[in-house]
Amino acid sequence: MEPLTVIPGFAVFPQEHTCYGADRSPAITIFGARAPYLAIIMEDIDAPGGIFTHWTLWNVPGAEKIPGGLPAEGTLTEPAGAVQGTNDFGTIGYRGPCPVRGESHRFLFRVYGLAERLELAAGADRVDLGRAMGDAILEYGEAMAAYGRAAEVGPSRC
Repeated sequence: MEPLTVIPGFAVFPQEHTCYGADRSPAITIFGARAPYLAIIMEDIDAPGGIFTHWTLWNVPGAEKIPGGLPAEGTLTEPAGAVQGTNDFGTIGYRGPCPVRGESHRFLFRVYGLAERLELAAGADRVDLGRAMGDAILEYGEAMAAYGRAAEVGPSRC
């Protein structure tokens, strides 16, 4: 498997990418991708109940940059043909960090270079995406970012 370099552009989530801000998906830069399609999984690896999926995106045409601010829709027009799945909040698309007061969590961006377009319906979950990728994975890279809430921030909305 070939390595990818994944750069979300921050080590600590800016508020605009969290549920306390605009809850806007971040732009992600990927170096080394030669595969025709990309898939992204963003997960909270410190969630109290175990790994919590915040975002799944696949069938992204191979590119160096995935734009930020993607709409919460299953099939996207930009990037053309990209598809988003259901996160562990039960909604389609990106949902950012939303830990309770006083907690800090780490979030892992996993990016896969895929040999082929996945025949997977919009709204599929993380498990379905993992099964569909199977032997199509040619490249892999990851990046981590953190987010925490100070004790003085208001009650959790998520």
